[in-house]
Amino acid sequence: MIGKEFGTRLLIAAFASMGLYACFGGGEDQPGDVPAFEGIGDSEVITALGTEPFWSGVVEGERLTWSTPDNIEGTAIDITRFSGNGGLGISGELEGAALQMAITPGECSDGMSDRTYPYTVTVTIGEAQLNGCGYTDQQGFSGEETP
Repeated sequence: MIGKEFGTRLLIAAFASMGLYACFGGGEDQPGDVPAFEGIGDSEVITALGTEPFWSGVVEGERLTWSTPDNIEGTAIDITRFSGNGGLGISGELEGAALQMAITPGECSDGMSDRTYPYTVTVTIGEAQLNGCGYTDQQGFSGEETP
């Protein structure tokens, strides 16, 4: 006869393996399957911006130009794009630090103008996190062009 503790472990292992099977190959309709974000096309030019501190990033294809008041011309870096479940991810390296940008749909205000943007943006550069808004050349902001 199998000991009670061993039998319990065997039962837990069986249920766990069924769960893994369901997640990794148990059929077409898997729990948690969500289509990749398609709200921003590969050819769209994305502008992200933030205040306090002021910053901006312009994504064109596989390049991001990062600008600040101290570097108005900006620094261009190579990036990769990832369409996640709820938005677009951008990653690259800026001056030796990892740069990650998450662009998600949602009304956003920069807090300094009467503009409303269609995307919220979160950027991390190394350990620093910046929050801002975004728009594309095909999905603009509403409000004054030059506040």
